[in-house]
Amino acid sequence: RILTGRMRASGKLEEEAHRLSADRARLAGDLDRATARADRLDGVAEEVSRRLVDAMESVRSVLENGEARG
Repeated sequence: RILTGRMRASGKLEEEAHRLSADRARLAGDLDRATARADRLDGVAEEVSRRLVDAMESVRSVLENGEARG
């Protein structure tokens, strides 16, 4: 009877270890996808920032040229 109880407990521990391993693999995949998305968003943010600077420089140039003529 003691041996049977230990075998059941061992089986439950093994099942729990498999569940934890599967959860870990799922979470690692989620983290990889989130990291890749964050990297893409960083790239997009850098591009938007660069374009805003370009636009501001263009507006400044137009305004300066207009003032020089006016």
